Amino acid sequence: MIEALIQLDGNILMFIQEEIRNPVLDPVMTVITTLGNVGIVWILLTAALLISKKTRKIGVISACALVASLLVNNILLKNLVARIRPYYMVEGLIPIISKPSEFSFPSGHAGSSFASAFVLYRKLPKKYGTWALILAILISLSRLYVGVHYPTDVLAGMITGTGCSYLGEWFVILITKDKANTDKMNAIS
Repeated sequence: MIEALIQLDGNILMFIQEEIRNPVLDPVMTVITTLGNVGIVWILLTAALLISKKTRKIGVISACALVASLLVNNILLKNLVARIRPYYMVEGLIPIISKPSEFSFPSGHAGSSFASAFVLYRKLPKKYGTWALILAILISLSRLYVGVHYPTDVLAGMITGTGCSYLGEWFVILITKDKANTDKMNAIS
């Protein structure tokens, strides 16, 4: 079963390289994948949300989701699973960006993208949240296109990132409830 999944992962990447990559899409997908480097686009969007009091709580939730994604995906799972990048394992696969040095599973780009985008999708008006989700999907798929992740890496990042979006929200609810209870206790005393 695992062998078949590994084979399918490699076959999908080779199909993308041989049938989908082209001189028009290469620079577009390279730019899209760069938007996810160190979660920069999501960090900037989160920072923008923190500026206005009206969107500050959404920004805090997004920030917590991004931190959760960093801890779960980049620090815990990548080092625990220690999956070698596909360009070392799939014969003939040629990445079109610089080779990342860290492990492959799960995709940190997909994880951070879905952690923040899913918060924005749930909390902002749909006309903004939908665009965030579309960008998260594009960044995630770009990792396959440029040849630096297996499809299962990206899928796992999308799943863990979505989970981190809920974890970030739960954490903010927990903290704000505790603060509200503390404020009530202080008002009574």
